Amino acid sequence: MSTVDAKLPAAPKLAGRPPRVLVVRAPYYTAIVDGLRDGALRIVGEAGGTADVLDVAGALELAAAIQFAVKGDRNYDAFVALGCVVKGETDHYEHVCREAMQSLTRVALDHALCVGNGLLTVATEAQAIERSGADGHNKGAEAAAAALIQLRAARLLGAAT
Repeated sequence: MSTVDAKLPAAPKLAGRPPRVLVVRAPYYTAIVDGLRDGALRIVGEAGGTADVLDVAGALELAAAIQFAVKGDRNYDAFVALGCVVKGETDHYEHVCREAMQSLTRVALDHALCVGNGLLTVATEAQAIERSGADGHNKGAEAAAAALIQLRAARLLGAAT
C-alpha cells in the first residue's frame, strides 16, 4: 500500500487523563522533520493531549533520548520518534537505518513503552517530502496515532494509567 492509498491518521479516543507525549526529533532535514512534527502535534492535540518536543543530533540518538526520558522525572505516557534518513552513495544509510530502527524497537520493548516510529527511511528527498506534508498523509501523524493506540491498549490491559 502506498502512502496516498493509506487511511488518513486520526487521533484515537482515550479513556483516563489526557496523554502527555514526548516528541523526539532528529532535524537533519529540517523542513521535512518540521512537517512530521506538525502532523504528530496535530494528532496529540486532537486526542486532548499535550506534547513536549526535544531535538537530538541524529537518527541514532532518538532511542537514547527516549531512554533518558524514562529515567527522568517528567512521566510521559507515550513517545514519538521523528527523523529522516535519505539514501546516499555509501552503505552508511543501511547501517543508520538498521541501528536506529532496532534501537527504537528495543527501547520500547525493554521498557514497555508506547512508541510511535516516524523515522522516514527513503531513497529520495522527494519521497520524504511526500510523507511529511500537511495534506493528511503524514508519517508523523501516523506515528503519533500509533503511540496513542498503544497507550490505549496499555491502559486497557492495566499496564499504564
